[in-house]
Amino acid sequence: MEDALAVRRVDRLGMVLVAGGILAAALMPFIIVKANRIAAGKPQLLTQLLAQPAALALLALLVATALAALFLRNQIVRLGIATLAIALLIVTLGLVSTTATPVGSTVARITPGGAFWALLAVIGLVISDALVKLQLTPWLRVASLALYAAILGVILRSGLLDNLSIMKEYSNNADKFWNEALGHVILSLGSVAIAILLALPLGIFCYWQPRLRAVVLRGLSLVQTIPSLALFGILMLPLGYIATHVPFAAAIGIQGIGIAPALVALVIYSLLPIVANTVVGLTGVDPSVRDAAAGMGLTRRQILTGIDLPLAFPVILTGIRIVLVQAIGLVTVAALIGGGGFGLFIFQGIGQTANDLVLLGAVPTVFLAFSSAVILDAVIDSIRGQSA
Repeated sequence: MEDALAVRRVDRLGMVLVAGGILAAALMPFIIVKANRIAAGKPQLLTQLLAQPAALALLALLVATALAALFLRNQIVRLGIATLAIALLIVTLGLVSTTATPVGSTVARITPGGAFWALLAVIGLVISDALVKLQLTPWLRVASLALYAAILGVILRSGLLDNLSIMKEYSNNADKFWNEALGHVILSLGSVAIAILLALPLGIFCYWQPRLRAVVLRGLSLVQTIPSLALFGILMLPLGYIATHVPFAAAIGIQGIGIAPALVALVIYSLLPIVANTVVGLTGVDPSVRDAAAGMGLTRRQILTGIDLPLAFPVILTGIRIVLVQAIGLVTVAALIGGGGFGLFIFQGIGQTANDLVLLGAVPTVFLAFSSAVILDAVIDSIRGQSA
C-alpha cells in the first residue's frame, strides 16, 4: 500500500513538473531571429506570435497536454494529445520561422529558442510516461519509434522547416552530411563488431579462470578512466610510428590520425562492458542445468555453445547495447583527430561560433543513440520473454 502511494506521489510530482515546464516555456523565446548565422538574435516569445493561427492552436493544445498530464488517467488519450502537441509544436516552429524570415533574404537565420526545446522535452516526457504505462510489447515500442520518426520525416519532406537555420546548414552541407552520417554509423558499428569478437572470448576465459578474472577486469576498468581525447592522442604516436616504418600498414590506411586511432580507441573502450556482462551472464546460469547437461554426456564446449551462451545472451546483449550507445557518442569526439562523423559539424560549428552547425551534428547523434537503445532494448526484452 505504501509503495503504491509512493508511486502515485512520484507520478503526480512528475506531471506537476511537466505542467510547470510548459508554463515556464512561455517566459523563454520560442524563436530567435538573426540577421546572419553568427549575429546576435532578436528573441520572440510564443505569446508574441499568437496572431498566427498555428501558434494560437499550439498554445491551446499545450494547455490540454498539461491538463491531461495532471488529471487524465486514460493513457491512450493522454498519448494521443501529447503526440498531436509535439507534431503541432514542430509544424508551428516551421510556420513562424517562414513568417519571420525577411522576404528575399538568403543570409537570415531563424533558430529555435529555449521555449521550443523546453516544450519538446516536457511533451516528450509525457509521451514516454504514457508509453511506459501502456506496457507495450517490445516490438510495439519499436513501431512507436518508427511512427514518430515517420511523422518527423513527413514534416521535413514537406519543406515546412526549410527556413530554419539548421535546415539551411543542412542544405549547404547535404552531400557532406550523408557521407559523414555513413562514416559515423560504420565506425560505430565496426568498432562494436570488433569489440564483440575480442571481448566475448575474453569474457568466457575470465569466467573459466576466476583467478585471472579480477586482473583482467581491473585492467579494463583502468582503461575506462582515461579521457577519450587523451586516449586518441596517446594512440596517435604508436600508430604514426607503425605507418612510417611498415609500408603495408600505411597502405591499408593505418595512420597517426584519422580512422585508425579512432577505431582502436573505440574498441578499447568497448571491451569492459562486454567482458563484464559475459562473465555476469555465464555466472548467472543455473549450475543444475550444466550438471544435467554434463550427465547427458555433453562436452564443455557443447555446454558452452548449447546452454551457457544462449541463457546468458540477454545479459551479454545488454553490455553490447551499452557499448553501442557509448560508441555513437564517442565517434563525435573522434572528429578532432580526423575520424569524421557528425562530430565534424559540431567542432566546425564551435570554431565558427555557428550554433546551428553544432546542432546539425548533435541532433542526429542523439537520435541515432536513442534509436539504437530502443531497438536493442526491444530485442533484449523479446529474448527474455521467450526464455521466461
